[in-house]
Amino acid sequence: MADSPSRDVTISAIAAEAGVSAPTVSRVLNGRGDVAPATRERIETLIRVHGYRRRGSRPRERIGLLDLVFNDLDSPWAVEIIRGVEDAAHTVGTGIVVSAIHRRASSTRQWLENVRSRASDGAILVTTDLDPALQAELGELHVPAVVVDPVGVPDLATPTIGATNWAGGLSATEHLIHLGHRRIALVAGRPELWCSRARLDGYRAGLETAGLAVDDELVIPGEFGYESGFRAGERLFDLADPPTAVFAASDQMALGVYEALRRRGLRVPGDVSVVGFDDLPEARWSSPSLTTVRQPLSDMGRLAVRTVHRLVQHETIESPRVELATELVVRDSTGPPP
Repeated sequence: MADSPSRDVTISAIAAEAGVSAPTVSRVLNGRGDVAPATRERIETLIRVHGYRRRGSRPRERIGLLDLVFNDLDSPWAVEIIRGVEDAAHTVGTGIVVSAIHRRASSTRQWLENVRSRASDGAILVTTDLDPALQAELGELHVPAVVVDPVGVPDLATPTIGATNWAGGLSATEHLIHLGHRRIALVAGRPELWCSRARLDGYRAGLETAGLAVDDELVIPGEFGYESGFRAGERLFDLADPPTAVFAASDQMALGVYEALRRRGLRVPGDVSVVGFDDLPEARWSSPSLTTVRQPLSDMGRLAVRTVHRLVQHETIESPRVELATELVVRDSTGPPP
């Protein structure tokens, strides 16, 4: 690298010379406090020596705009996140641009180009895998990011906001055990998602603590939607020894299980108890009203806005990983086994 100012100098090049990762360089550039002093000094020295300048012609002043990015927008779960984001953004006087990238690399690239052109102040990425390459590109654009409900194991290089999914899975399972159920099925979420694995682990922990074996034929994979819950219910109640209770890892899947039971002439909770997860509005108004684990989705959205706003202001974030508490909400869909 040359010693004169150059736009050809990249975060990746500085990271390689400093012997650190690109996200670490991004944290220094964004004023984050979670970098060791010696490492920070080494990176800042290289930035000065090489005259690093961020790519693009982004204005230095804030423009009052945040990007909110989902993989998909076809779920009431996303609406609850948006509700919280919009509420907090209004409070701090920030506009929101909502995008869906549908897990496609081409859509992600287009979104990055849009961020570059509109000079957003920050980004909130929901159920997204913020890989090092994307993280570095956002750093090049001086766009601090927060991840809500991260896909994989939370990366402490980027602030993440989630819920206590393990505790939620445990509380749902313990509730059914305390009612007297022993054959408890799980309709799980997509296995690649961190939240799905945590809810599954909570379910297993509840069974094991009660001295109950985990029966693999009672664990059915799902995709969080109504249809996958219905298909899982069909499989479960085709078994020779079906469950007396079902814990579904989302409210929509729980309502799909309702339909599978209805078609068989089975009653909830008279024949089978059902528990969901999320506490979406339809959980309260379903028939019977759904016992579920409340996930503070709107609060997660609000906190995401406040967190990225602090990053934009170059304020220190106390913790890079925040989990908001879940809560079991008992309604009419659970009772003792028949």
